[in-house]
Amino acid sequence: MTVTSFSDLGLLPELLQAVIDKGYTEPSPIQAQAIPVILQGRDVMGGAQTGTGKTAGFTLPLLQRLAPHANSSASPARHPVRALILTPTRELAAQVADSVRDYGKHLGLRPGVVFGGVDIVPQIQLLRSGVEVLVATPGRLLDHVQQKTVMLGQVEILVLDEADRMLDMGFLPDIRRIIALLPAKRQNLLFSATFSDEIKRLSDNLLDQPVLIEVARPNAMTELVSHEVHPVRRERKRELLAHILRTQNLSQVLVFGGTRLGVNRLAYQLQKDGIHAAAIHGDKSQAERILALADFKSGKTPVLVATDVAARGLDILELPAVINFELPGAPEDYVHRIGRTGRAGSTGRAISLVCSDEHEKLAAIEKFIKQRIAQTIIPGFEPDASGVSALMHTERERPERRPDRGSSLTRSARSHAPKAPAKPVDNIFSAPYVPSSAAPAPAEPVRSAVQKPGRQVAALLGGLRKSG
Repeated sequence: MTVTSFSDLGLLPELLQAVIDKGYTEPSPIQAQAIPVILQGRDVMGGAQTGTGKTAGFTLPLLQRLAPHANSSASPARHPVRALILTPTRELAAQVADSVRDYGKHLGLRPGVVFGGVDIVPQIQLLRSGVEVLVATPGRLLDHVQQKTVMLGQVEILVLDEADRMLDMGFLPDIRRIIALLPAKRQNLLFSATFSDEIKRLSDNLLDQPVLIEVARPNAMTELVSHEVHPVRRERKRELLAHILRTQNLSQVLVFGGTRLGVNRLAYQLQKDGIHAAAIHGDKSQAERILALADFKSGKTPVLVATDVAARGLDILELPAVINFELPGAPEDYVHRIGRTGRAGSTGRAISLVCSDEHEKLAAIEKFIKQRIAQTIIPGFEPDASGVSALMHTERERPERRPDRGSSLTRSARSHAPKAPAKPVDNIFSAPYVPSSAAPAPAEPVRSAVQKPGRQVAALLGGLRKSG
């Protein structure tokens, strides 16, 4: 049967009306394939590129399966948690909760969301009032379990969204603890942009004869995104970034840095260059992150500088470009980063600024995505041809990632990381910015106090004899 509209999927009139209210008419491939299977009560292992509509792909059938439980009772006992959706980040949890709320607005089910970084008291009050569809991050959910403010004994459907990122962030032990609290008989839905060996092991233990749904080959890149690499000297990366932002008429740009401190400094430096930018990372409070994201989505802030962890799950419609100011340590993260653009049928650009010490990372990315990326030198920003800067760069700042708990993606990141350099080379985040036209003054030689140990020791002993 060919699916040409949502009405072909057997959805309830209330859900079809909600879809119309959202402005959608034709289901995406992941929706057309996943919705009928989930409605049958089957377990699903779904692989789809980010931005393909997988949230609606599991939210719509989930709401339909729970619709018979809808009631208007004021008693919290009549509204237990029946569906649990786990996500890796606060932003993604809020985004999925919005989708549940929008699609279920004509039903009587109660949605709710809990995540860390905010006051837990309002969440406790929400849970005690009764929630039937709960969206949560693993850590905060376990906080509520410990405080006995949530019971999971009546969960009928479990969804793991962005499962690959949850494992990469070290959530596997938390996920196992949560699964142990759920009824043995339930429907399980696992969605992941990539299928690592660890994801496959998790699915083997979690899913019961799952239906595998893939709308693209594993780790495939959307054809709507063009890839660009601009070689440049590391000390001129910020100048080139500012040049691109000024000259290429990009209305919204998501810029990826490698560290929290680096992201803060880059946003500050862009502001000094007259480019309105904001930073978002894991050390920001939830209120700060929500404000920065809202300003970015509205166009008030045209440039958002982010780390990988903070940007996971950001959903910005028709985002024209993503810029990798620093290449990610793991090739998988390149897929996640550029998945922020080229969404929902829109075209996008993935621009990477690459210096000599990132060549190994670039090669690993090209191997991972099975695609060579054309390199274009922008006049005035030529890379160092002398080879002096080929020394490996030592990262002095801690990358924003959770402790390694055995994730296969984390192991991949280590396997593709550059080897330790013989000498550390400072980047623009560890020293004040110096324009490239001003050649740095040569360092003066520093005499070591131990160059002539005999003379130093003799002077010291002589001073002791005189003082004695």
